[in-house]
Amino acid sequence: MRSIKWTLLLLSISVAVFGCNQINFREDSSFALQPGDLLFQDLDCGPLCDAIEKVTTGFQGANFSHVGVVARDDGGNLVVIEAVSSGVEVTPLQTFLDRSFDARHRPKVVVGRLKKPFRPLIPSALKESIALKGKPYDKVFAIDNKAYYCSELIYEIFLRANDNSPVFVLQPMTFKNPDTGETLAAWEEYFSELGVSIPEGQPGINPGGISRSPVLAIVHKYGTPSKSPLHRRQ
Repeated sequence: MRSIKWTLLLLSISVAVFGCNQINFREDSSFALQPGDLLFQDLDCGPLCDAIEKVTTGFQGANFSHVGVVARDDGGNLVVIEAVSSGVEVTPLQTFLDRSFDARHRPKVVVGRLKKPFRPLIPSALKESIALKGKPYDKVFAIDNKAYYCSELIYEIFLRANDNSPVFVLQPMTFKNPDTGETLAAWEEYFSELGVSIPEGQPGINPGGISRSPVLAIVHKYGTPSKSPLHRRQ
């Protein structure tokens, strides 16, 4: 996997210097999902999803509050492996797509695909995802506690597939309103009910951050996710 590690380093340098030029969304009725594709979802689950979207930024300003990875089941059907409130599960593709819709009743789901140098990691990553089926949901968003939130699952399976060298990058988490600098009320209530302190500044990862990764290309949209106010006119 040495070549993949070097490619990651070079991509990180190029993004820092030149920016990340991913292709634009496109409508394509002939589009076909592939195992290993990442599905970024704009969920409408109430205040907590709104809070996630408020403190994270997705590709082209899109609001993403969830992510899963495409695989095939034993019958050859496309499924999504994801970490949800009940734990790491395998979900039928259509069930995943039917969770939230835009104004034209299209799923608010966007597809990210690993760029060619990283695709050899996919078979191992999918094996790792199946091995984690049934693991609990990580309610406190802590890395390395043998529980997984949605984007942490994606981070972990590709980390393992790449000889414990990160493919996606951890960043300090924030739970503060970017407009006021104050912790959002939804997060205060959430962590208070869990009886733990807010992990402000601790390493973590989110769907929006993964969607902007230089190792991915955004190749398709099923529908149009909502956008943060700074991007709505673009």
